[in-house]
Amino acid sequence: MLLFVIWMVFFDSSSVLNRLKYREKLNSLKQEKHFFLEEIKKDSILSQKLLLDTSEIEKFARENYLMKKEKEDVFLVIDTTADRHQ
Repeated sequence: MLLFVIWMVFFDSSSVLNRLKYREKLNSLKQEKHFFLEEIKKDSILSQKLLLDTSEIEKFARENYLMKKEKEDVFLVIDTTADRHQ
């Protein structure tokens, strides 16, 4: 009987140790899934805004790609305080 318990806990393919590893991996994957679903939701909202409003397209291009109109100056401000705290 003791040999059976030892076998099931440590050596079997569905051992307790393997089950704990699988449960940990499952929880990690669930968190990852939740993160990506939230990102998809944010991107869908942004996509709808960009499709419906030309001023949103201009804002997006200016903020993400540093685009500008002719005869316009763009100043890029970089926050270096975050680098000091790391």
